[in-house]
Amino acid sequence: MDRWPFADPENQATLTVRQVVRGGAPILLVSHDADDGMWQFLSGNDVETEDAMVVSLRSVFRIDPTIGEVADLPLGWRASRRAIGGPWIREAVDSL
Repeated sequence: MDRWPFADPENQATLTVRQVVRGGAPILLVSHDADDGMWQFLSGNDVETEDAMVVSLRSVFRIDPTIGEVADLPLGWRASRRAIGGPWIREAVDSL
């Protein structure tokens, strides 16, 4: 992808887990927090505190450019999918 798809800068801090960054786990859950605008890129599995990592948005995009498909996710929403390449299902977090 040649064009940066996010409104946020490439060096925006995001939350993810070690399994995504170092273990090759797929990103299957993305949330865009309403309170602080933080992005979270998770594998969909249970998260342990010791696995949490703060990395740049560009770093996550390099790991999986398909997250660009949800770059327009509104604040307070999340998107999930069953596998990389699968369709994203979007929902407002308040509706859960």
